[in-house]
Amino acid sequence: MSSVLTEKCKCDYTKQFCEENVWKLCKFIEEHAGVEALDGVYVIFVSNPERTVPIWKQQSSDREDTMVVWDYHVILYSTYERSIYDLDSILPFPCPVDQYLMEGLKPNLLFKPKYKPFLRVVAASVFLQVFASNRSHMKREDGSWLAPPPDYPPISTQSASNNLQKFICMTEKLDSEQYGVVVDLDQFRERFTRS
Repeated sequence: MSSVLTEKCKCDYTKQFCEENVWKLCKFIEEHAGVEALDGVYVIFVSNPERTVPIWKQQSSDREDTMVVWDYHVILYSTYERSIYDLDSILPFPCPVDQYLMEGLKPNLLFKPKYKPFLRVVAASVFLQVFASNRSHMKREDGSWLAPPPDYPPISTQSASNNLQKFICMTEKLDSEQYGVVVDLDQFRERFTRS
């Protein structure tokens, strides 16, 4: 995968649409290197039951410490490269997973429960097949956009037009091949970053 994508500027990117940015990143890898290049690659939804998850080193932060409290955030992880791809980060692209965890998610901080991050880890090849979003979460009650949407049509499948909330959810028992598995940071490091 490293030979396929090493420059952030080659990626489709729309601010505030991280889930679609990562879907497009998976699609780019599949189209340029084949579906087998997605083996060992995971889409990670970072959130928690309160939907208040702090992430540091974010380019949209207006704080000196570069932290943003997101309702959720989506990144890509390659187990072979041991690297995180975060299109919203000011960390290297890709970023070594240990560096990303330490500087972006700060596992050594003692979080109040409402800020503790959880990760829904989904195989990238599965995510490409099942993810759908009609972008309704980005509209106000009057129908206006919270942020300008991507210039391509919403992502859908034959069976779904919107299942984004199932991926963001960190409380329902949706663990399956389709929706991946929910882990905390310690479990993520144990299951996905040990060589």
